[in-house]
Amino acid sequence: MLLVSSAASAQTKPAAPAPAGPKLSIEGSVRARMEGIDGQFRPKVDDSIAFASLRTLVAAKLDWGDLNLTGELLDARGYGEGHNSSVKASDVNTIEPLQAFVSYKFRNVLGKKDVLAATAGRFTMTFGAQRLVARADFGNTFPSYLGGRVEYRTKNKDDLVLFWTHPITALPATMDGIYDNKVELDHVDTGTVFYGADGNIADVGHKLSVGGYVYRLAEQDRPGYQTRNRRLVTFGLRLRRTPAKGKIDVEAEAALQRGDARVTNAVTDRTDLSVHAGFVHVEGGYTIAKGWTPRVSAFFDYASGDGANAGYGRFDSLYGARRADYGPASLFGPVGLANLVSPGVRLEAKPSKRLDLMAAIRGLWLADRTDTFAFTGVRDKTGASGRHAGTEMEVRVRRALIPDRLRVEVGAAYLAKGRFLTQAPNAPHSGDARYGYADLVFKF
Repeated sequence: MLLVSSAASAQTKPAAPAPAGPKLSIEGSVRARMEGIDGQFRPKVDDSIAFASLRTLVAAKLDWGDLNLTGELLDARGYGEGHNSSVKASDVNTIEPLQAFVSYKFRNVLGKKDVLAATAGRFTMTFGAQRLVARADFGNTFPSYLGGRVEYRTKNKDDLVLFWTHPITALPATMDGIYDNKVELDHVDTGTVFYGADGNIADVGHKLSVGGYVYRLAEQDRPGYQTRNRRLVTFGLRLRRTPAKGKIDVEAEAALQRGDARVTNAVTDRTDLSVHAGFVHVEGGYTIAKGWTPRVSAFFDYASGDGANAGYGRFDSLYGARRADYGPASLFGPVGLANLVSPGVRLEAKPSKRLDLMAAIRGLWLADRTDTFAFTGVRDKTGASGRHAGTEMEVRVRRALIPDRLRVEVGAAYLAKGRFLTQAPNAPHSGDARYGYADLVFKF
């Protein structure tokens, strides 16, 4: 029998592993875009605009398991647009710390495999289908917020988010600053608070998810910065069945908005009006389980406008995005959730893993003929120009040149102007609007 002394055993026993240090990960993207519009629909801006933009994102994360620190730098620049273009602060934001937050995950809080994540700092947010709160990829910049957020998620992927924030105002905001790509840190809007709750049940049967939300936005003037003194409560419901091969899918969302606001942010405007507004989106589609797996869908959108009655009726889409539902934004983007009645159809197809296609057409009418139509800035206070705004068509092609690394995207949109967009008192006499863009995106 071989005997080993205790001293020898102590010498040969493996040492305990050292505590793991933080794990650092860095990722980012660079997007170059060229876009142009002709036949402007907005009043008082150039009829034809060409705009080149470059957006760089770099995100770093220090991870200690359940504790992590995250930072993200944004550099969004634009060139060639001229001083009288529709390019705005949401298109240019140079060398900006877009996100800087700390988060911690508590596990098995109320049940097995559930997670409660608490976050504090500056961050971006996306809820639901991005109609009211979004970090949408099409734009050159993103809304961000300073505050706190708590998210609870079960093992079945049901979730509830509570948040309290100050929205952050993107700078530069002057046309000279935007044109010169001026480096100017964004401003925390301490006079405005945005808070609320958003929840979702992942599967209530038949693969249907159901969610609901309530958001509160309260703003007030401060020295050098005028607001519309919006004090809005927006509460809504949504349901969705995700598209799948050989299956019918559905989506519906509706919201009501109450509170008070002023019509303008002018110093002389001191009248608080009672807000009664809302929107509805419904959509149904079917995906063919063969070949290019095309999905055909029909949809309908309604968003209230401000009529001649007492009070204020125009729906406010808060911090939402428009690209997924309403066509390209940036230089284009006439359509959105405000004074809108719009049915349409969409066709999507995926010929290969690297290639996808989309085409859509929608009709455009005003919910209220005396209010500004959607996001065009065109208005006829008398209502004499009618309700028909026109027809919007768009196409998009995306191709992955190197999977998960390099992608090209090209798209075009056409706005055939109806009676309202040609006869309203401030409507530009510039013919139908034509828009095109091309993106090249590199991820690292």
